[in-house]
Amino acid sequence: MRLVMKFGGSSIASREGFKQACAIVEGHRKKGDLVAVVVSALGDTTDRLVEACDKAAGGDRKSVEAFLNSLQAEHMETCSWIAEEDARRKAEEAISAMIGELKEVLMGVAYIAEITPRVRDYVLSFGERLSAPLFKAALESEGLKSEWFTGKDAGIVTDSNFGNAKPLVELTLHQVKLRVGKPYSEGVIPVVSGFIGADQKGRITTLGRGGSDLTASLLGAALDADEVWLWTDVNGIMTADPKVEPSAKTISQLSYQEAMEMTFFGAKGIHPKAVEVAMDRGLPLRVKNTFNPEGPHTLITREAGVKTGFTAKAVSLIREVALITVGGAGLAGAPEVAAELFQILSEKRTNILMISQGSSEANISFAVSRDPVDELVSLLEMRLLGGKTVRQIDVEEDVCIVALVGAGMKGTPGIAARVFKAVAAEGVNIRMIAQGSSELNISFVVKREDGPKAVKALHREFKLGESS
Repeated sequence: MRLVMKFGGSSIASREGFKQACAIVEGHRKKGDLVAVVVSALGDTTDRLVEACDKAAGGDRKSVEAFLNSLQAEHMETCSWIAEEDARRKAEEAISAMIGELKEVLMGVAYIAEITPRVRDYVLSFGERLSAPLFKAALESEGLKSEWFTGKDAGIVTDSNFGNAKPLVELTLHQVKLRVGKPYSEGVIPVVSGFIGADQKGRITTLGRGGSDLTASLLGAALDADEVWLWTDVNGIMTADPKVEPSAKTISQLSYQEAMEMTFFGAKGIHPKAVEVAMDRGLPLRVKNTFNPEGPHTLITREAGVKTGFTAKAVSLIREVALITVGGAGLAGAPEVAAELFQILSEKRTNILMISQGSSEANISFAVSRDPVDELVSLLEMRLLGGKTVRQIDVEEDVCIVALVGAGMKGTPGIAARVFKAVAAEGVNIRMIAQGSSELNISFVVKREDGPKAVKALHREFKLGESS
């Protein structure tokens, strides 16, 4: 088979996980499969790089120095178990050089006490850039031929939206095939740093949280892979968060559309943009557990795999949400106000999770990420209040979104009634409701403390533990 395997940060956070990931690749390569690897940053490295950016922007050079020493020590410790001396030495040299480069950047930021989105992306890229030479060295230590690439070196080209760049897909596929395709087809294992690319001026960009999944899908499409395997620390995509609903089970099969709905609404396992790239090319995705490789997993293809008698497949919960309502009788028949509202949201690059407007047109409600909602609300008040149209802007920060997803819901009468009856039986009040025309999901807003109760009620009502 022609495979692309992506290993997430939780898979390679520990020495044991790193060894297991390498063993998985080695096993498939020795069976004759062609394998390309995409690696995330080790463990929580990206979160710590974000924190280092903030410390540096605040002029805290002492904290930055301590972080860099810790980061180098952790990666050198991971290097220490690589048996082959020459491979280990090359990895150590690459790590030392990159830490030195990172130090120059962060200390420069600390001296001027300011950081730009472009510089932040450059700093955040080091997590994945440090992982790739480590993985290459581990594979070579086992006698396997390997070559490592940054996302930029591999040919991933994006726009210049630093922090959440979008790949220029056709150009990317062409360049990845030229740069990575030859060694891959010859049996060399390319190890590519996930999450990062470069714009057309060669400036490093990041693909947003979960961007390593997108890197893997792009590689899979460019290299004509049979499948892309996304390795994580859970048994595929679950019917619910097992921390909320202990009876949650692995979903054996999802359609691309179902997977996108679920991941958009917080299901752990895969990035929505990665699914979109795979869907455009009919590329199967598998979400598997690094620590239980032969265990249950989720296959994502064009087919939904709906079981007779089961309509829904999963229920998701997004916790970090704020609900904003823009109201005023003057909103009725004033489309220019809605246009101004969406212009403001666009300027702030705000991702709208849900939106609703009553037929009276007297208010517009929308759910967004809770951080940083204060800046957004201040801007809305400054731009919209004071006239005769918008009279008030209310914000609720103690809410969450619950979403029920499944292809079997489409065209099935009575689904909404079952949802609201099950939730009402638990004494949960619904603040806002939305359902897309695809009928693949019903989502609603409730108070934060009521979220887990609603998830449990729907999991029980739709027998999700049995349907998987």
